[in-house]
Amino acid sequence: MSTILCSRASARNVTSMIRSIAQTKTPQPFTSSRRHLSSALPSASRFTPVFRPICSSNSSISTRFLIAAATRQQKTSIIAAAAASRRLFSVTTTHQATYNQVRRGCRKEQRARRRRSPALSNRPELKGVCLKTGITKPKKPNSGERKTARIRLSSGRVVTAYIPGEGHNVQQHSVVMVRGGRAQDCPGVKYHLVRGALDLGGVATRLTSRSKYGTKKPKAD
Repeated sequence: MSTILCSRASARNVTSMIRSIAQTKTPQPFTSSRRHLSSALPSASRFTPVFRPICSSNSSISTRFLIAAATRQQKTSIIAAAAASRRLFSVTTTHQATYNQVRRGCRKEQRARRRRSPALSNRPELKGVCLKTGITKPKKPNSGERKTARIRLSSGRVVTAYIPGEGHNVQQHSVVMVRGGRAQDCPGVKYHLVRGALDLGGVATRLTSRSKYGTKKPKAD
């Protein structure tokens, strides 16, 4: 694990490095492994290799000076030494699966994601007819009365939808618009009714988030 310390190098070491590079005639192959970096360095160099990561601007200037002064054949050895001086955090190699492993079934398909609103079948909204309205008790630790309705969608499926907002005018045979979205504290309720659409009116006294509850902006007097 011998690398070239380029940061804070004295002029004597730099000069000896350039002289040894000029004397060497055979180019050394570039290898990224630390184990073979000692063979990439010139054998006639009197410079003592030290392992230290490059972290200053002076080191990059010294490396550029060495590369510019060296011949084209010796640039690969300098680049290899400079690259190895950087700290490597992982030396493990990734192995791909062999043919026999794949044939035995090491690769398995991922399961498809479960749809949160399966009755809509990849549609944002569906029209439906109200069958009946009711009240659902939320699960612990919440308490109250959640207004819900059983809706027969235009696709023929019957679902339970939550009626948001304070008060509503939904009754049997009302035509409503159903969107996706569950009620967090009501088990089995995976849909919401759209306020202000079709027969379902908006919340008249709503002042914030009016677009979610079908309320127009109040007129300034």
